[in-house]
Amino acid sequence: MQITPMKQFLSFMLLLVSMHALAQTGTIRGNVTTSDGKPAEFVNIVLEKTSRGAVVNEAGNYAVNKVPAGSYTLVASFAGLVTQKKEVTVSALEVSTVDFILAEDNRQLQEVIVRSSAGRVTDKSSDMVARMPISNLQNPQAFNIVGKELMKQQNVVAITDAFKNAPGVVAALYPSGGIGALSRGFSTGIDARNGLQTTSGRGSADVANIERIEFIKGPSGTLFGAGSSSFGGVVNLVTKKPFETFKGSVDLSVGSFGLGRISADVNTPLKSDNSLLLRVNTALQRQDAYNERGFYNSSLFAPSILYKPTDRLSVLVDAEIYSVNSVRPTYVRIAEDAGIRSYADIPLDYKKSLLDNDLDAKTNTVKFFGEARYRMNGGWTSTTNVSYVNEFTERSYQDYPVWISPTKVTIDVSRYGPVSNTYANLQQNFNTTFNTGPLKHTFLTGLNLNQFLGRGESGGTGIIRTLDVRDNNLKVDRILVDSALVPGTMLNWGRSNTLTYGAYVSDVISFNDRLFAMLSLRYEYIEDKSVGPWASPYTQSSFSPKLGLVYQVVKDKVSLFANYMNGYQNYPPIVQPNGSTLQVKPIYAIQYEGGIKAELLDKKVNTTLSYYYIDIDNAVRYGNNSFAFQDGKQVSKGIEWDFSANPAPGMTVILGYGYNDNRILGAENLDRNISNNSPQHIANYWLNYQFQTGALRNFGLGAGGNYVSDAYFDDTNLFLLPSYHIVNASAFYENQKFRIGFKLNNINNQKSWGFWGAPNPTRNFVTSVSFKF
Repeated sequence: MQITPMKQFLSFMLLLVSMHALAQTGTIRGNVTTSDGKPAEFVNIVLEKTSRGAVVNEAGNYAVNKVPAGSYTLVASFAGLVTQKKEVTVSALEVSTVDFILAEDNRQLQEVIVRSSAGRVTDKSSDMVARMPISNLQNPQAFNIVGKELMKQQNVVAITDAFKNAPGVVAALYPSGGIGALSRGFSTGIDARNGLQTTSGRGSADVANIERIEFIKGPSGTLFGAGSSSFGGVVNLVTKKPFETFKGSVDLSVGSFGLGRISADVNTPLKSDNSLLLRVNTALQRQDAYNERGFYNSSLFAPSILYKPTDRLSVLVDAEIYSVNSVRPTYVRIAEDAGIRSYADIPLDYKKSLLDNDLDAKTNTVKFFGEARYRMNGGWTSTTNVSYVNEFTERSYQDYPVWISPTKVTIDVSRYGPVSNTYANLQQNFNTTFNTGPLKHTFLTGLNLNQFLGRGESGGTGIIRTLDVRDNNLKVDRILVDSALVPGTMLNWGRSNTLTYGAYVSDVISFNDRLFAMLSLRYEYIEDKSVGPWASPYTQSSFSPKLGLVYQVVKDKVSLFANYMNGYQNYPPIVQPNGSTLQVKPIYAIQYEGGIKAELLDKKVNTTLSYYYIDIDNAVRYGNNSFAFQDGKQVSKGIEWDFSANPAPGMTVILGYGYNDNRILGAENLDRNISNNSPQHIANYWLNYQFQTGALRNFGLGAGGNYVSDAYFDDTNLFLLPSYHIVNASAFYENQKFRIGFKLNNINNQKSWGFWGAPNPTRNFVTSVSFKF
């Protein structure tokens, strides 16, 4: 059909009118808290006598966009809170800030407590997952959030117990003492803290200072870089922040294996105008192990200060000092000709050990974080982040028993330390929203600089003793090990020095109120200047795109999503057996994912179902002649489902399931083998209920568990890590002044083996008492 000049003219005039109308609008945004300083999530913000409004997110923020210039009455309301109104004047192309502090309606106080708690369990609001303020239903990526409310319901003391609430995720304890997660068939370290690179490879982490844990699924190199992400995703720890009222709690926990733990969380304004706020979290823990060998003693001190000199500028500074003295998890291996094919058949009693408790480790971790956030003119927000992380290990004895027959085992012990790993980060982000014609853009651009410095030394005894479990063996202790580590056996690693430069951009385009597209790209350049016996200085660069599409089939309730993402690992050159050098290119994992998300019944129900396909076609593999080749292939595919709901007042339901098929392709003698430590079925469930009325009011019960199917310890698929199903239950009483809780873990006393073949804890309990003020 021919378009006439008149139609062209009318279309042009309509465009001008639309642009003029947009130019006459402004934005209202602000922060909403309850009188105790907590974010007032789910509060409705409405412009009186209009249809415009917004819902407050988990962080307590809201924004009402495209408001015609003029004067309005802004209304904040929510069941159980006193409705509040404020006058606001909106100017064209300007941002008006209106904050609310909502008092509790005592007539509905109990309802507020229950709904607020349940909402935090089911809500998925986060500005860190996409590094921009978009909702879960606008984000074309699957992710899970485990918050402090759910951890409180489950009396979580060890951070790895919190991981059990993330679908498709299994916690991993490293022989070095650190923690990680298995996700989508790949090991993922806890390598992000408040969105910046960190480490927990040797020092673990404590739950006392954690607001929530974000499990961002799939290769996420575009926004987080290779240093913080693996092919399975990113685990980001979000720490607690100060708020504007005086409040605190002291918690005491006792339990099995000699558990004793005390923690405190105290928040207070330091100035009467709330421009200077302080929060301090601290914890002290002592505990032995289910095994006759083992203990875990730790201390945490974590202060944070928030300074707001103006309405536009806020500065946050926090620190975390964490010390651990413990016994490292054992790295248990089995020889091919030992006659043992399952870790359940190892003849050593589950609670026995062949090593002494003085083979321990001592690690101190110091983390500093700073953030300066400034709302600029024109709707831009500048966020400058800096962080410093040092993980220092004074000593770490790590043991490597190898079963060589149904009754005999060889003992090999290494000592690491001193070891120091330091990460310094600088990150600058700019966020804004703007329109190009009918399209709305939520835009991010950023730069980051990271430096890693490492040094250390280690030595090994080799096979120090061969033991027969039928005999009355003396335990291998530190005296024996140190006598084998004679001068000259400790190797100095030299000094690692790696600089990483990154630049990224991301744009979420709203074609209308239902169709969204995400276009993202990262460029990263790495420069390695390490020196030492294993050093191979190199430079490498890589591009990482991310594309996503979201369509809301039911507006603000149900969305379909699809994404294309990649992740990458930088790899140093490899010296071949003949002396030549293989220059390794960045190893890429490409993911295709699609699924459906739903947030129903005023966000009381939240669920995501997705299918993913992760392809690696340039991994490094080694042939039988020990030569390296960069043509390794691996495919990890599967489905994940998560479901969280508050179906009735006081009730929380958490369900999750992950199926993963992770196979090596084309490798000699390994073709079609399942990759090591990749269980194909992982399920989690949790039901919690607090009585609302009657004689049992404020009492509650909880129950749940985890199932993990069989996995193979190694790529040869010779040695089985048996499946397990662990069931837990809890009971508690909570009111405004205190909480008493009891949790029984592993009720069925199930034996299980973890990532490196080390046994997991047997049945145990935790009792806690919390005093609030």
